[in-house]
Amino acid sequence: MTRRATNKTLQILDAAEKGRYGVLAAIAYNVEHITAFVRAAENRKSPLIIQLFPSALTQTPSLVHAAAAAARAASVPISLHLDHAQDYDQIKEIADTLPFDSIMVDMSHYEKEENLERTASLREYCHARGISTEAETGRIEGGEDGIMDTGDLEGILTSPEDVEDFIRAGVDYLAPSVGNLHGDYGPKGPQPDMDRLRGIFKALNGRARLVLHGTNDFSPELSKACIEAGVSKFNVNKLVLDPWYDYIRANINKPITQVIDEGIEVLIQSMERWMDIMGSSGKPSKGEHT
Repeated sequence: MTRRATNKTLQILDAAEKGRYGVLAAIAYNVEHITAFVRAAENRKSPLIIQLFPSALTQTPSLVHAAAAAARAASVPISLHLDHAQDYDQIKEIADTLPFDSIMVDMSHYEKEENLERTASLREYCHARGISTEAETGRIEGGEDGIMDTGDLEGILTSPEDVEDFIRAGVDYLAPSVGNLHGDYGPKGPQPDMDRLRGIFKALNGRARLVLHGTNDFSPELSKACIEAGVSKFNVNKLVLDPWYDYIRANINKPITQVIDEGIEVLIQSMERWMDIMGSSGKPSKGEHT
């Protein structure tokens, strides 16, 4: 069978683009997050992508296996993605040894030509092992927990030429720079260039799926507009985790088992709300992807 027929992230996002809905690609920092993500996906009959940062592989190395096991056991399509992998040699080792369905080969901290060269090489290495790949076109400003801060580098908006370059590099998913930021936005909030986003989707012409990073503080209306513009994968962190953080801060003095149980329920509700907003609730179940 072909990689497209067997790779879970490809199946999930191919169906999302065809169905014009968004899929949450949610960062997990602990087992409670994974539990809540999967329960919400099953409650809403929604596809889901669980994401880990490379930092998790050293801080909590068992987390990747817990996430992979949860994805395999789920009654809905769930894949496991490594977000912002930025170490060339580490990516190759991960592709050889860990059960990721997809990896973001993030070479955006290099200048364009080296970015493309390294991306193409790592894409080939991952594809040979059945792993699909994501790359960042242009350069998204800012930083967040677990990834390299690009604050000392100039943000570069994605151009049509960038799209063609990364399509030639063979990646499966493109994360463009359209005025979005890693981390928190200022008082004006997120203001992505929607015309640029629509133009990038048009330029992709079905050859790769469109990914949006930097979704902190996005409103439901803006998220839906981005889906209309062609985005199928939404990387989310604080957007879904903030209610959980708020609950933990306010209830830390309660018995730990109560905090865990109630915190999971808070996060389930947050995830379910955003699955409804993204339009992924009730979408293809296992075996229905083509």
